[in-house]
Parts: sequence; C-alpha cells; structure tokens
Amino acid sequence: MTILAIKTVHTVIFVLMSACIGYLLFARFSGRRDGLLVVAVAAIALEGLALALNRGRCPLTTLAESCGAEHGQVTDIFCPAAIEPHIFRVSAVLVTVGLGAVLVGWVGES
Repeated sequence: MTILAIKTVHTVIFVLMSACIGYLLFARFSGRRDGLLVVAVAAIALEGLALALNRGRCPLTTLAESCGAEHGQVTDIFCPAAIEPHIFRVSAVLVTVGLGAVLVGWVGES
C-alpha cells in the first residue's frame, strides 16, 4: 500500500511538472507574462533543487526503493515502460529550451 501511495503522489507531481514545462513554452510563444508563469518557473526550480540535493535522483524514487520497490529511475510512477528511460533527458531538454525561450523573450522585450 505504501508503494502505491508513493507511486500515485509521484505520478501527480510528474504530471504537474510536465504541465509547468509545457506552460513555459506556451507562455513564451503566446507572449504571456503572468502569475502562472512565475509559479511554473518556481516549481521547476524547486524540482531542480530537490534533484540536485539528492544527487540527480528524485527523493520519491529513493523513498519507493526503501519501501520495497525493485529498482529506480522512474519505475515508481505510472507510465509506459517504453517512456521511462527517456523522461529525464526529454524533460531536461524541454526545461532548458523553455527557460531559455522565456529569458530571451524577457530580455528582448525589455
């Protein structure tokens, strides 16, 4: 039951973080500068900090493994096995592009 709860919470966080990344790109290319953009950037920064403090691993993955999950990476979220090995790389590229696009937009509009 504990692993199921961790997996559910981790999946919800993953979906929310994915939405934040998507919003970065949407905000940049739609010209939005709103509070939701600030929330998205803050959430991404907090996620990055959590990963950095845990040596590049999500703390919930470590927690799931300590509760009996077989092994890590992203095996503790509900997602197709074919996608799992690519999540961090794709997310890193999208965050970099999204944040870069937002920063370029802000500097260019100033």
